[in-house]
Amino acid sequence: MDSSRLNIHLLSDIQSSPTPFHAVSVMSRLLLEQGFKRLQEQDDWGKLDGHYFVTRNASSIIAFQTTPEDIENNGIHLAGAHTDSPCLKVKPNPVINKQGYVQLGVEVYGGALLNPWFDRDLSLAGRVTFRNKDGAIQSVLIDFQRSVAVIPSLAIHLDPNANQKRSINAQTDIVPVLLQQDKDEKKDFHLILQDQIQAQHGNISVDKVLDYELSLYDAQAPSVIGLHEDFISGARLDNLLSCFIGLRAFLDADTGPASLLVCNDHEEVGSISSSGAQGPFLRSVLQRLAGPGEQLSRLIDRSMMVSCDNAHGIHPNYSHRHDSNHGPMLNKGPVIKINANQRYASNSETGAYFRQLCEETNVPVQDFVMRNDMRCGSTIGPITAAEIGVKTVDVGIPQLAMHSIRETCGSRDTFYLYRVLRHYFSTVC
Repeated sequence: MDSSRLNIHLLSDIQSSPTPFHAVSVMSRLLLEQGFKRLQEQDDWGKLDGHYFVTRNASSIIAFQTTPEDIENNGIHLAGAHTDSPCLKVKPNPVINKQGYVQLGVEVYGGALLNPWFDRDLSLAGRVTFRNKDGAIQSVLIDFQRSVAVIPSLAIHLDPNANQKRSINAQTDIVPVLLQQDKDEKKDFHLILQDQIQAQHGNISVDKVLDYELSLYDAQAPSVIGLHEDFISGARLDNLLSCFIGLRAFLDADTGPASLLVCNDHEEVGSISSSGAQGPFLRSVLQRLAGPGEQLSRLIDRSMMVSCDNAHGIHPNYSHRHDSNHGPMLNKGPVIKINANQRYASNSETGAYFRQLCEETNVPVQDFVMRNDMRCGSTIGPITAAEIGVKTVDVGIPQLAMHSIRETCGSRDTFYLYRVLRHYFSTVC
């Protein structure tokens, strides 16, 4: 696969994945198309020999390919990313009637950069759980796939100091406008969702919507931009880019060692959940492959994890916010992320191994270290390493505007990451 085709697939996959539920649905479809078998956690897996995947909460996914001989004699090449991104999630009782407008109460998920959410075309997507006409409880995914809301800025005439100083109150200022209505009208949000279910899933009979997990998202599609098409601009590049590049590399790898791709939900809020990296999902799968106790410990010791999560590229307007020797450039290759306080899991041995992979694939590689006077972020890397004890390196491609509603990365870096991950999945340690 060449760079242009890879980016076309990437942009399409991201646009089809406005929520972690949709991302896992898209990844599941791609795996099924390649002949992978879906496993259920509640079933007896027995001895596995081939290509499989399993999901948890419909928002996290693990895909793997292995044989009993691999498990007995070799380790597994693991790669990991996360399916969630900072966003605005709809509250349980969201309808707010004010000045003839119907607005939605939302809760900020993760460390979202709030300013860019103003004056954007917003759509709505997520999982809805309902009771059907037979009395059974079901869940479906919905996506309005069009602009249905906006958070209007206050005009500068009414806020003369907006360009000098402006603070955002997440409770009162970030309230999307959904529609207009007369004072006496009452809008039932559950009925809006029921209508959307019927529009998207006409064969489903809905008796009553019981609950939902819905997010607002930027309705503008991601795109390749720049005079020379140097950049990709879009929502949720952190970290759906790593999920889908990792999946393409996983699927396109030559026959090699046992390999596994894990994409966890809830990284942006600490990973503490049944489907997050600090939960038992990955350990449970590895234990079912290897067996408990000594077999699992031996497998993990022979294995390696590449944690993929985008890195802070140096910003031309704010270069002083980087350590002067560690400012990754867009389109100059993936970044090894290092932190002495274990916010990243890379060490000299795992970093050296990744540098060797890059050298073997003629891929440039960069380094990132946070300034000493700034707080360092983290990834699923150190969490996974601590939970299961696997050797781990934290890497990612550099991007600008991390945690904004739209982010920017290099259009050539996607192919660099794909090449090195494909080689990693194809090569015995």
